[in-house]
This record gives sequence, structure tokens and C-alpha cells, in this order.
Amino acid sequence: MVGVRISGTTLARGGLAALSGLLSGFAALAVAELVSAAVRPEAGPVTAVGGAAIDRTPAPVKDWAIRNFGEDDKLVLQLGILATLAALGLVLGVVALRYRRTGSAGVLIFGVVGAAAAVSRPDSTGFVDGLPSLVGAVGGAAVLYLLIGRLTARRRADTAPGAGNGWDRRGFLLAASAAAAVSGGAGVLGRTLNGRRGQDAAASRAQIVLPPPASPAPPIPAGAQLRVAGVSSFTTPSKSFYRVDTALVVPKVDATSWRLRIHGKGVKRPTTVTFQDLLDRELIERDITLTCVSNEVGGPYVGNARWIGVRLADLLREAGVKPPSRGGPADQLVARSVDGMTLGTPVEDVMDGRDAMLAVGMNGEPLSFVHGFPVRMLVPGLYGYVSACKWIEDIELTTFDDYDPYWVKRKWARKAPIKTQSRIDTPKPFARPRAGTVMVAGVAWAQHRGIDKVEIRIDDGPWRPADLAAQDTVDTWRQWSYPWKATPGGHTLTVRATDRTGQVQTEKRTRTIPDGASGWHSVVVTVD
Repeated sequence: MVGVRISGTTLARGGLAALSGLLSGFAALAVAELVSAAVRPEAGPVTAVGGAAIDRTPAPVKDWAIRNFGEDDKLVLQLGILATLAALGLVLGVVALRYRRTGSAGVLIFGVVGAAAAVSRPDSTGFVDGLPSLVGAVGGAAVLYLLIGRLTARRRADTAPGAGNGWDRRGFLLAASAAAAVSGGAGVLGRTLNGRRGQDAAASRAQIVLPPPASPAPPIPAGAQLRVAGVSSFTTPSKSFYRVDTALVVPKVDATSWRLRIHGKGVKRPTTVTFQDLLDRELIERDITLTCVSNEVGGPYVGNARWIGVRLADLLREAGVKPPSRGGPADQLVARSVDGMTLGTPVEDVMDGRDAMLAVGMNGEPLSFVHGFPVRMLVPGLYGYVSACKWIEDIELTTFDDYDPYWVKRKWARKAPIKTQSRIDTPKPFARPRAGTVMVAGVAWAQHRGIDKVEIRIDDGPWRPADLAAQDTVDTWRQWSYPWKATPGGHTLTVRATDRTGQVQTEKRTRTIPDGASGWHSVVVTVD
């Protein structure tokens, strides 16, 4: 019986030691959150380590994450980091029960790792970005050292000969409760203060009234939106528009303090513009479809919106920039975001007459924070990773030989014109429509070239022309439909498109890496 009692006590102390490690990790994160409020939210350890993990993750793994988790990929990453930290905390707690100083030192080591990740980020402001992780680690190590001390300290009554393995249960419970309460308070306060940091940005957005564009978008043709249930809306609502980026914390930039610098090779007059400077210029309004290079065949990362902004080519010309075709020394425009992201765009494409712009509005409102407020860049006809810089703050003119931006360093293509693609929106895969006339419908896109034809094939039958909705512009997607005389049984529906250059969408399946997916989209249905 004595042996069982001792074993049970040892097991209980081991469990409480693991709990101590978990509480120390919680304390470290809470203190770091509070300190990050005095530095900047992006310097917090979870964000810093998550950003560093994203930077070092191989492109195929990132592509897999986007494909499987979609816009929840960042949440999954953050939860994974927290789960890892929790597991490490449990282990360090058990280690500290026997090696008190070693376990506490382990917490400090992870603080150093977090600080190194924060300082190494592209948007780092210097060594101060490491302070949240370091100070948090000191707090976490102190909590672990204190709690383990309560587990290993004997009560006065137990110091007599034959007292056994008594330990300060009451002291431990009081210390653990106090640590949890103080840590929780620090975390809540830090999160509240970090939330307030964005209030000025939110206030500046709320005060913006977008001027009427000098060059408004033409009315959307009446026949551009098909009256077919299940087909995508021609104009994608802002809240439904896809988001793919690497920002774990969405930047919140005050429009009143925002600045954009234009400089580099061939820039005769380096320029810095404010948000108000852009609003005071001639604004254009255009319907433009954007596509992410991570979009699989038939995937959701494509959307169409009405954008308002300033012609980027005009700003470049005023700065003295010439495209390579006219003797300009720079063939690449590198756009930098406030979060450190870099995108490289062919200068020739920006200045060839297409509606490349610095956008300030989307669907009649100022940009939302997740879509790049206060200003983002977009260039029709190019995948987003080489054209659609959000939260832009710097434009440098350089060459493709001299500089590789973020995604090119990770083996994506330097130049990435959008491929001709089409998608079946309805019927959905594995649907069970009734026999008779079934409307097959979807969208097709070939930005800056336009869609000329869409064809449907049922099983292995001949290609048949689909009915095209009215075209808005060559920079927007185009809806299509086909009335299918469905017969009972299983069927495979396949779609392909032809753009206005005569290029037929290729059957060859390719991955999204390095320059976008290709292939025909098919769905399998069973007709009842």
C-alpha cells in the first residue's frame, strides 16, 4: 500500500509539473502580447515565428496548404504553432521537476528563437522587434521556476523525521492560480492595446469619400449576368473576394500617414506621394478580374470587382520612367508592401496601355484592410503574385537580372501572364440532377485577351459550343451556359475555352507551380 501511495504521489507531481510548463508557456505568450503592444503587433512571437515558418516553407508545401485549407491556412498554422508550444511546455515542465534550472532555461531558449524570428522578418524595424519574445520568455521562465519550487518545497510539518514526501500543495495551488490570473490579465490587456493601434487606421478609412472617377467604368452589359442558379455572380462582393497572402496579422495603415516612394533605375525624378495626392489626381474606374497563381483547375481563387484608382503608368512617366521598348534601363518594377512582401512586375506590361493602377477603392468603397487598404497595385492580365501588391509603400525600378522578389526566390516564375481557363459552376461535382434539360454553366477568363468561345463535352462525345453571356471587357471573366439534354446514368462534363487570340485552353494538366495551373475542368454527375 505504501508503494502505491508513493507512486500515485509521484504521478500527481509529474502531472502538476507538466501543468506548470503549460502555464509558463501561457505566461510567456501573454507577456509577449502585452510587450508587443508597445512595439508593434507583428513582433509578437506567434506572428513572428509563423511568418518565419511561411518564409522557409517550400513552395509545394505552401501550395498544398492553400489547396487543402484555403483561406484558413493561416489559422491552421497559428494553431499548429500554439499546439507545438503547448507540447514543449509540458515537456519542459516535467524536465524542470528534476532539473529546475534546465527546464526554466529551456523557456528562455525558445524566447531567443522567437526574437531571432522577429528580427529576421523582412518588415522588421530592428532589434526592438525581439523584445516581446525575450521579455515574454523571461516571464515564462520565472513562472516555471516558481511553480516547480512549490512542487519541490516541503511543508514545515513534513520536515520532521519520517514525514515522507510531503510538498507544498497549498502553495502550489495559490501560485498556479495567481500565475494564470496575471497571465490572463496581461494577455487581455495586450490584445486590447494592440486592437487600439488600428483605431487610427480605421478612423482614417471611415473618413474617406472617394471622388467620382474622371474615367468611369462603362455600365456592365445587361446580358453579362446569366439567370442560371448556381453560377458565380458577375461582380464578386468584397466580403466574398478571395484572399491569399502571407500576412498573419493584417496590416492596418493610417491613410493620413501613408506614403509611396517611387525610385530606382531610370527614375529621373524620384517621387513620394500621399494618399490625398492620389485622390486629387484623375481617377479611373474599371471592372477587372483577378486570379491567384495558386488557383487549381476549377478552383475558387478568382474574382471580379470594380476598382477605382490612379493609372500607374502616369505616375511612372511623371517620374521620368520609360519602358524598355523606348530605351528605359529598368525592365522590372518591384513593389514592396508594409509587411515586407516584394512583387516583381514587367515594366513593359505596366506601361503598354492596359489599366494598371494603384487602386484606392473596390466595389464603390475604400479598400478593406484585408484587400490592401489604403492602396494596392493591380495589373490586368498577370497573376496576383507578380502584380497585385497589397498595402504597397514602395516602388523600385530595377531589372530581372538584378533582383529576385519574394516568390521568385521560392522557384515561381518571374513572369506570369494569366492562362486561359474555364470552370463549371453548376452542376456541382457528384450532383444528382433529374433527367431532362439541365443547365450547365460557369465562367471563363483570359484577362487582357478576352474569351471568344467556350465548349462543352459530355463524356467522350464531340465538343459543342456553349452560349456566351455578354462580354464586359477583355479584362473580366465571361459567363457561359449550355442546355444539356441529360439522360439517366453517370456522366462526365468537361469544359474548355478559347481566348480572342485563338489560343485554345490546353488539356495538359500542370501544377500551379511555377506559373499557374492548366488543364480542362471536369465534373462527374449522376442523372436520376
